[in-house]
Amino acid sequence: MRIAIVTEAFLPQVNGVTNSVLRLLEYSKSQGHDVLIIAPESEGAPSHYLGYKIKHVPSISMKKLIPVGVPSKFLEPLLEGFAPDVIHLASPIFLGHYVTKIAKRLGIPTVSVYQTDIAGFARHYGLTIAHSSLWRWISKIHQNSNMTLAPSQWSCRELENNGVENVRLWKRGVNLENFQPSRRDEELRAELSEHGRKTIIGYVGRLANEKRIDDLAILDAQPDMQVVIIGVGPAEAKFKKSLPNALFVGYQSGVELARYVASFDLFVHTGKHETFCQSIQEALASGVPVIGPNSGGPVDLIDHGVTGLLIDTAKPMELLAAVEFLRSSNEYQAMRFAAREAVKHRTWDYINSQLMEHYLDAIASFLSKKEIAA
Repeated sequence: MRIAIVTEAFLPQVNGVTNSVLRLLEYSKSQGHDVLIIAPESEGAPSHYLGYKIKHVPSISMKKLIPVGVPSKFLEPLLEGFAPDVIHLASPIFLGHYVTKIAKRLGIPTVSVYQTDIAGFARHYGLTIAHSSLWRWISKIHQNSNMTLAPSQWSCRELENNGVENVRLWKRGVNLENFQPSRRDEELRAELSEHGRKTIIGYVGRLANEKRIDDLAILDAQPDMQVVIIGVGPAEAKFKKSLPNALFVGYQSGVELARYVASFDLFVHTGKHETFCQSIQEALASGVPVIGPNSGGPVDLIDHGVTGLLIDTAKPMELLAAVEFLRSSNEYQAMRFAAREAVKHRTWDYINSQLMEHYLDAIASFLSKKEIAA
C-alpha cells in the first residue's frame, strides 16, 4: 500500500501525535508499505525516518498551544506524483485542512485521526471565542475526511455531537516489552523516596498549563508522599514553584522511562482535555494503579475501582482521599495485577493492523461512491 502521512507534529518534537506516527512508520516498514511523510519543519528535524522521505513545510505556534504546519503550494504536485492509495491525517489542523482539499481534487481517500483536543486547550487558556471557532474548524476538517478515527468513546461522541460522521474507534498501542512490572527498581525507589519510606506519586507528560499539574499541590504537601514529575515543557518553572517538594527529573525515554514508571506506587494524571492519554496506558502496563480525571480519554482507560480511580482531580481533598484509599487498600496488589491485564493485548502491531483495515474500508467506500457518482 502507498500511504501519505500528513502530520502536524513530528521529530524532534516528542508528543502523543509523534509517538503514534513513529509506531505506524515502524509497522509500515515491517509490512513493506511505501510511505511519504509530510511534517512541519523545525530545528534538528530529520530528512528521513526508516528510509522513508520526510518533506517539511513551514510551521508556526498557535497561541501557546501546539506548533502547526503551514499549507504550501508544492504539496499538490508532491502528492500527485507520489499517488498514494490513502492519505493519513495525524491530528489535522491547518495543514490537514489544506490537504483534504487537495485530496478531493486528486481523488484520493483520506483518513483523519482526532488526537488533540485543541478546542479544550483553548478553553483552558480562556480563549472563549477561539473555543467555538476551533470546534467548527476541527469539525469541518473531519467532515471533509472520508473516515475519522478517534482514540476513545468520549472523543467519538465529541466529534459526532459536532456533526462529524463516519467516526470509528481506534485506540493506541503500548510497548509491553518496555513497560512492565519487572522494571520496578528498588534502588531507584530508595533514591526517590528517602529509602522507600514515602509513597511515590508519579506524573509523566508535557509540562504545560492545560495539564493542570499544580493540582498535585495537595499531595506535594504531604510529608509521607513524594511527587515525581517526568517531562519538560513551557510551564516547568511555574510548576516547580507550586510543587516545591516535588522531584522534577526532566525528559526520560526508553528503558529509563519504564524504570521510573514501574517504580511509582501510584500514577496520577490531572489533564482534563486528553483525547486518550498514552502515559496512563504505560503506567497500567507497568502494573501501577492510576488516578485520573473522570472526563475525556482516561474514562476509557481506567476501570474505576479495579485498575484505579476516576475522580475530579481538580478538587484537592478528593484527590488526597483517592490516594489515601488506594495506598491503604487491601486490594492494592490485586489492582497492580489488574492494571497490567487490562492492556496486555494492546500491542502496537495489533493496533496498527486494525488501522490498515480502516484504510482498506475507507478506500473501498471511496471507490464505491465514486462508481455510483459516475
